Amino acid sequence: MTSLKARFVKGLKLIIRYGLIVINDGFICFKPNPKLTIFESFNGNDINDNPAAIYRELVTHHPELRQTAYFSVKPRVYAELRQRYPEIKLLRRFSLKWVWVMAHAKVWVFNSRMPQWWRKNRQTTYIQTWHGTPLKRLGVDIEHVAIPGNTTEDYGRQFIREAARWQYLIAPNAFSKKVFRSAFQFHNEFLPVGYPRNDVLYRDNQPATVAQIKKKLVGSATATVILYAPTWRDDDAIKAGRYHFKLPFDLGHFFEHVSADTILVLRPHYLVKDHIDITGFEDRVKILADNDIAQLYLMADLLITDYSSVMFDYANLERPMLFYAYDLAHYRDELRGFYFNYQAEIPGPLATTESDLHAALDTFYQDRCFPAYRAALMGFSQKYCGWETGRASAEVVKIMEQEMTK
Repeated sequence: MTSLKARFVKGLKLIIRYGLIVINDGFICFKPNPKLTIFESFNGNDINDNPAAIYRELVTHHPELRQTAYFSVKPRVYAELRQRYPEIKLLRRFSLKWVWVMAHAKVWVFNSRMPQWWRKNRQTTYIQTWHGTPLKRLGVDIEHVAIPGNTTEDYGRQFIREAARWQYLIAPNAFSKKVFRSAFQFHNEFLPVGYPRNDVLYRDNQPATVAQIKKKLVGSATATVILYAPTWRDDDAIKAGRYHFKLPFDLGHFFEHVSADTILVLRPHYLVKDHIDITGFEDRVKILADNDIAQLYLMADLLITDYSSVMFDYANLERPMLFYAYDLAHYRDELRGFYFNYQAEIPGPLATTESDLHAALDTFYQDRCFPAYRAALMGFSQKYCGWETGRASAEVVKIMEQEMTK
């Protein structure tokens, strides 16, 4: 009975999809509304990242566009996001109104791919912001795709077809521009402006503001905050679209190697926002999966990560980083592969065991930094943050203004 019900639901969804495709194919025959824009972050899972920064810049300088600037969100998060962002006009993904707006919008601003079966109005400008400087191989550069439901060949073809629809692609640095051109086979116009989501790191990196953020998010304006923000593992899937997350270190031992005022903030990837067991440490561990990650960067005194692109964003602040890569050989050689020599390039200590992690934490506890990595951190910041000026959002809005007046 359960199997029969599942097949019925799947069939019904396909019928609805084809119906919406037919409606969209009719709508996109008409000229777009020059004032209509639509934004989307991570396939509609939240309102954040580069699209949110660009949206806020747009409506700040053009308040009249608040009524015609929409955010596309998934139906399951619509109620929550509407409550959190009452000032933003939201659309349920694949609703009839969403179909109409998508077909008539002059500009799309997204940070992830759209389904290949959803066609774009030829007169709509598609600005792809993407969502991170790539350490891990992307698109056609991945030699073996371990994502359920995808073959390596199909995955690469999907990226190429999608990238061909982008009129503009934001590049946060020269390294990313080179990689994106290869991985996406992108041949249209790059916007070499840095990442809009990082503008706030230049605007709000002030002691008083940082103290306010700490007070709000962890309850103490003077706490030492350590942010743990790991990447997701492509091959650690429960099923397609759902992934495991198990904390790879013992919390009791962790707190033996940090100061008494330390708060550990966990930031799991959006694909692994499952239950995380912090029993017994609720007063010293905060799971902040939905907060604006820029706020977490600003309040963090130390970042612990592995292969996540958070390292490139956090480098804008020129603060200490520690790399806990407990599965380095597997991730580098079997799962995704890297674009550069990870061990030579990272601007902080590399820990591959818990003992290594504890030793590095001892150094940070004593010195509040990693003295041996000061020069490496400065060089890393110059290389990967050199295009960041705090004005990326404004530069993208200029492009939107030009496109909306064509």
